[in-house]
Amino acid sequence: MDSPALALLRDVFGFDAFRDEQARIIDHVASGGDALVLMPTGGGKSLCYQLPALLREGTAIVVSPLIALMQDQVEALRQLGVRAACLNSALEGGEAAQVLRELRGGRLDLLYVAPERLLTPYLLELLDEHVPALFAIDEAHCVSQWGHDFRPEYRGLSLLHERWPQVPRIALTATADEPTRREIIERLQLQGARRFTSSFDRPNIRYSVDARENGHGQLQRFLAARRGQSGIVYRLSRRKVEDTAAWLRGHGIDALPYHAGLPASVRSEHQRRFLQEDGVVMVATIAFGMGIDKPDVRFVAHLDLPKSMEGYYQETGRAGRDGDPAEAWMCWGMGDAALLRRMIEEGESGPERKRLEHAKLDALLGEAGDCRRRQLLAYFGEHHDGDCGNCDNCLHPPELWDATEAARMALSCVYRTGQRFGAAHVIDVLRGADNAKVRQFGHEQLSTHGIGTALDARQWRSLFRQLLAAGILEMDPDGHGALRLHRERAGPLLRGETTLRLRKEPPARERRERRRRPGGDAPLIELDADAQQRFDLLRDWRSRLAREQGVPAYVIFHDATLRAIAEADPPDLEELARLPGLGQSKLDRYGEPVLALLSEHAGAPQQD
Repeated sequence: MDSPALALLRDVFGFDAFRDEQARIIDHVASGGDALVLMPTGGGKSLCYQLPALLREGTAIVVSPLIALMQDQVEALRQLGVRAACLNSALEGGEAAQVLRELRGGRLDLLYVAPERLLTPYLLELLDEHVPALFAIDEAHCVSQWGHDFRPEYRGLSLLHERWPQVPRIALTATADEPTRREIIERLQLQGARRFTSSFDRPNIRYSVDARENGHGQLQRFLAARRGQSGIVYRLSRRKVEDTAAWLRGHGIDALPYHAGLPASVRSEHQRRFLQEDGVVMVATIAFGMGIDKPDVRFVAHLDLPKSMEGYYQETGRAGRDGDPAEAWMCWGMGDAALLRRMIEEGESGPERKRLEHAKLDALLGEAGDCRRRQLLAYFGEHHDGDCGNCDNCLHPPELWDATEAARMALSCVYRTGQRFGAAHVIDVLRGADNAKVRQFGHEQLSTHGIGTALDARQWRSLFRQLLAAGILEMDPDGHGALRLHRERAGPLLRGETTLRLRKEPPARERRERRRRPGGDAPLIELDADAQQRFDLLRDWRSRLAREQGVPAYVIFHDATLRAIAEADPPDLEELARLPGLGQSKLDRYGEPVLALLSEHAGAPQQD
């Protein structure tokens, strides 16, 4: 006999089994226990509080930081027949009053609310009268001052335990390093909570990194193999967002900008289009993305370095939430590292925090040719054997070479030119160039002039980039691009106390191939021709419904569910009900139209 939780999972959500830690978490919270849940994006965090909410008496209160996230989750639950609502500043007075009446009347299973609204005296007193089933604190890393999405209003949520000690609390986050985890526990008074940590591995995401040579051109080539797919392109500044979005539109790509400097109405419209339409590319700063539930984002591209490893993991994690193949492609140059280091130094944090932020950047810049997935998971304290088969270094292992002597030449030349020049000039000196700038400073007289003719300019640029990534070289904090030796890290190499192996710049023919297809071939989701036609028909039908209802297409059905229907081609409701993602409410609502569409397709003349 099924447990009550498993029966609800099947009848409401349309799935036959729990994943990973879900069953244990749901049982613990439903029984009244507190929990801290660390689970990757796409790992099924929401079910960990939604099912206990349906199993316990009363209304579950879900704390969420973003209006768009609340609205999407509420609509998705309503599609499943769950009584859900949200309270936020986007509601008209009458709408908010109706939600409060439903709360008082016990007619809600889940109520989503922003932390600042939850902590108002009126709502706190109302919850004294109608004690919640549980409190779920989503995006719990927002409580950490040093997390990547700090929200000061989250600090007040410690009141929940003080005011309702008998109500279970579940705090959830998709990413947090160990210091942030400790801060979540301290700030939310979760010292007694049971901690559940799932693997942070996202095996469906392919990770790849390229050196930036012509950023927009490389991005265009990356997108050319991914036409019609939804994706996000992250840029570091508002100006870069605008420039890149305009450039992509000029090349026939449906790209929209998103940053905090745009009017709220424009941001809202662009987000609506991204969520509801297929094939839209959002070009954004990190102001966009947290809580975006769109499951069919097929790629996330970074044309600048993210600010930290947590930021990179969180941002790339927005791809492939549906479990289908997805990509995380990053393209960065030497100036990116200098900019981020300058931002760290100019920040208001103390020396210890700055040291930690530099260490995070060092981890992000790792260029040793190791498995990307192993590097990423190691940062979060998780071991991976490597050889993942789904990152650029594993798919196309780079050739490594003993770069010790070349690196010493580079460091020596940087030092002898006064640590006042960028890589381009230092490379000219190393390669024995005879130009005006070299003569102007008398650098043709240096002992390092012409000692590096065995390497071409591209190979030297690769070496300098890797020396910067390793922190052996650094750029001046004033942002002029001048290279200088790192005091602690350069000395041992110059003194012959250590050696250095770096990735070798590929030969010209391989470089041309990479330029044609940066990031490699797009991972494929293959259907046979007939199933593909059914899938396309189902997607068009879903898009029409989404427009009519004013909701994102994925709250009606995920692509994975449509793909399962297209492959199975079920003849009746009984067979349709066996497919994943079809709970009873959706079966009642959409079952007959889906079968009619499949029948119509079967009777139509098929194209050769």
